[in-house]
Amino acid sequence: MMIIYLILVLTVIASGSLIFFFKSGDQRLMKFLLAFSGAFLIGITFLILIPEVYREATVFTGLFVLLGFVLQLFLELITEGAEHGHKHTHSDDERVSPFLLLIGLCIHAFLEGMPLVKNLGDGLTRSLISGIVVHNIPISLTLMGLFLHYGLSMRKAFVFLFVFAMMTPLGSVFSRILDSSLTVSVASYFNYILAVVVGIFLHVSTTILFETEENHRYNMQKFVTILSGLAIAFAISFFE
Repeated sequence: MMIIYLILVLTVIASGSLIFFFKSGDQRLMKFLLAFSGAFLIGITFLILIPEVYREATVFTGLFVLLGFVLQLFLELITEGAEHGHKHTHSDDERVSPFLLLIGLCIHAFLEGMPLVKNLGDGLTRSLISGIVVHNIPISLTLMGLFLHYGLSMRKAFVFLFVFAMMTPLGSVFSRILDSSLTVSVASYFNYILAVVVGIFLHVSTTILFETEENHRYNMQKFVTILSGLAIAFAISFFE
């Protein structure tokens, strides 16, 4: 898993660094990236994660999915939608605290990492990792842009980005510590944590898809991009 943790961290750092290659005001590539990531995320959610969650469903499973959805709504009060790659600018008296933005996204990333406790050979683990990696790309790019926009130095912005990058591995490590403890077994809570992550993924992916274009319209290029994301998600689920 150490290699996977390294990939998760490096993906965030590399994606955040891409902000320096974007022209000011040029959001075309970002919109395509968002459309692809949203489609891929909702694809693996419906094709892999939801069937896994309901394989051993209880009367509380749906409640935990809904809890994840509502939790994401709450987190966006802090993060202003950075989880789905949106960059909202504010006037000086309205700007969001970079520290609060970081806290909200760290909670989001930590929860996503908690189900990553199974072996890499497990299909569910691979699907979760691929989903997290793909949707962390626009998050990291937007987050770095917001940090710089809110006046952080480049050095401090990268430190904050690194903290965010570490949260998903730390969530996984936390679950592994619980799993190896004498009193808690991962089997007793894994499905509920996964259900919460499903709720988060559903909110993030649907928000991306419905807000990728102004007036909720999609041109043919974006439609093809979305189909590509869904097709790759289907291919992954087919070969699991």
